[in-house]
Amino acid sequence: MRKMVKMSMAAVMIMGIGSVSAQAEGVDILSNIKAKGEIRARYEMVDTDAVIPTTTTKQSNANAFTNRLTIGVSADLLGTDWLSAYAEMTDVRALNDNYNSTDNGETTHATVVDPEQTRLTQAYVDIKLGKPTLRIGRQMINLDNQRFVGAVGWRQMFQTFDAYTLTCNSIENLSVFASYITQVNGVKADEVNAATDTRTALVNVSYKVMPELKATAYAYMIGEGTAGHKTGSDTYGLALTGNVAVADGVKLNYRAEYATQTDASMENSGFSGASSDVDADYMNFELGANVSGILAGLGYEVLSGDSDGAGKEKAFATPLATGHAFNGWADIFLATPTQGIEDMSAYVGYASKEFGKLQVVYHDFQSDVGSIDYGTEIDAVYTRAIPGMNGLTGMLKVADYSAGDTVAEGNNAAQASDTTKFWVMLDYKFASK
Repeated sequence: MRKMVKMSMAAVMIMGIGSVSAQAEGVDILSNIKAKGEIRARYEMVDTDAVIPTTTTKQSNANAFTNRLTIGVSADLLGTDWLSAYAEMTDVRALNDNYNSTDNGETTHATVVDPEQTRLTQAYVDIKLGKPTLRIGRQMINLDNQRFVGAVGWRQMFQTFDAYTLTCNSIENLSVFASYITQVNGVKADEVNAATDTRTALVNVSYKVMPELKATAYAYMIGEGTAGHKTGSDTYGLALTGNVAVADGVKLNYRAEYATQTDASMENSGFSGASSDVDADYMNFELGANVSGILAGLGYEVLSGDSDGAGKEKAFATPLATGHAFNGWADIFLATPTQGIEDMSAYVGYASKEFGKLQVVYHDFQSDVGSIDYGTEIDAVYTRAIPGMNGLTGMLKVADYSAGDTVAEGNNAAQASDTTKFWVMLDYKFASK
């Protein structure tokens, strides 16, 4: 796969020279050249009661000033309308070292996983055969709500995949996605194993039954030995989603989802770990309302835990997810606890074009197995387009996690540590016409 990425990169790097089509013997090598980019500056503060590893000293607050610069260029190839390419570079810079980026050595500070690095985040070729499209190379993959597979766009560096992906929308209301992944490129720097070789297959099929109902079935077969979850897993699920207009200015949205997780059917090259015992379940129910811009909703999500009580079975895992969007923005539960998790949530907010969007979310966390009170969390976010400059958006965001009494008594690492996080962010996106 590395050779495939290098070939893709070689095919598209020339696109950055300019917007003039290159020609060879009367044939356009590159045409319809377009560029886009993003500059995202962010301040992130982390205040946690967690201690420095192997000590009893509280971690110092993290105060991270970072910037993400992304530049991408696309073009049609060889004068065709069925062959195109895209290349993208992403650079993450830090303005200070007052945080633990996971590779800067600042282990006495709280962690903000935004290390300095420069990476080829995407480099792929698209082959269009009518409506079906085959994408070959390094690419982002965001499936559904990104609960199982996503680009982790919240972090400054993206998660991408070296993959062969086929998408097809030939049949009305039916969307088919299938991908074979050979490498996962995580958000951390290469020095801390950002890239993980894998043999992983993803299949996602959705059908829009009616405007109020879409059914999505999926099978995500993550090879044994992937992304820190050495056991791997096969996940099979079904989600029902929809939007319902019940009156003028009143809309409801819902999500009902169930998935089961079993032992991995695919094994990665060179991995010979012990056989796993994966038998886990996932449930998610969401109901939201929008009444003339006033937002409200409820959620109930369960990731099952070790049901045999001996620690042999594996909790439901989502190693390729955009985890920040789920179970609280303080990121306490990016990895499912051994005893699983039940997350009951509620939100209120308001959104309009002139005002922007304000949302407040409350979470109550309990274990799936046993009677562990993980605690509660209150999150709030305000986003708004900045007037006078197209493409510029501002964000203020806060997450406040309070550990439960039973977790604190058990001293269960991050879950036992009260944590507050705060962000200020400016995001500017631009594109050539």
